Amino acid sequence: MLQKFNPRNAEIQIYVKDRLYPRAEAKVSVFDSSVQGGDAVWEGLRVYKDKIFCLDRHLNRLQASAKALMFEAIPDNTTIKKAIFQTLEANAMRDETHIRLTLTRGEKVTSGMDPRVNQDGCCLIVLAEWKPPVYDNQKGISVITSSIARNSPKHLDSKIHHNNLLNNILAKIQANVAGADAAVMLDTHGFVSELNDTNLFMAIEGRLYTPHADACLHGITRGLTIEIARQQGIEVIEKNLSLTEFYTADEVFATGTMGELTPVGMIDGRKIESKSSIQLLSQLKEAFYARIDELSEPLPF
Repeated sequence: MLQKFNPRNAEIQIYVKDRLYPRAEAKVSVFDSSVQGGDAVWEGLRVYKDKIFCLDRHLNRLQASAKALMFEAIPDNTTIKKAIFQTLEANAMRDETHIRLTLTRGEKVTSGMDPRVNQDGCCLIVLAEWKPPVYDNQKGISVITSSIARNSPKHLDSKIHHNNLLNNILAKIQANVAGADAAVMLDTHGFVSELNDTNLFMAIEGRLYTPHADACLHGITRGLTIEIARQQGIEVIEKNLSLTEFYTADEVFATGTMGELTPVGMIDGRKIESKSSIQLLSQLKEAFYARIDELSEPLPF
């Protein structure tokens, strides 16, 4: 499912550092940490009907990631919200919008790895585009298993939502070559961790299972799905899960801001076929969409 250029995005305004620039002029320095070493953190946000979904949850995760990486002069959430609202207003975006929010360590005085040569504070980038969810959450997706393992906490902790995405990109390349939509990434013990871009769930006989968030990201939509399921009286179990368990599950689906709740129809050529009359995904999707308004922050313009 290759994303395509939307002509509506040709003339968008993009916020960089402290002001808006036309798309063609929005740039960072070659000395910026994001260029020098992928030294940045990010969040993906969706705008639904005049509101930004789970904005505070995303900004709190951004702050935690920036703190873990010891960024200096981190803008507070009030400042970041102001930049987001300014960007959306400049582009007249109130719905069907995805925001790529990036915070880099900032510009260096000379090239190099050492964060001590970053002496100009963080650089905030707000890139808002007209963009639908990346996956068709009705039709679903087909995935393969990647040979690229997901980073463990002792290598590069995925709880830091960082911009160094080569691990995921290598897995995505394998999916592309195989003609699949995404790649399942295993942890260092061989258990399922997540897809290269979203979290994974499976259902068996009315119970919902998801991998421990050890090698995978604590996704915002993942956490919300667990919350909603428990409110619906559905038993949720976090445990080590093998590929075999996913192959033979009644339902498998992915969760993420860019894909919402998306069914997985095939894994490594195995078709996911329900043996149960209980269908959890449709129930969870209905409850998820019902809560979007409640969990979203209204636009102030």
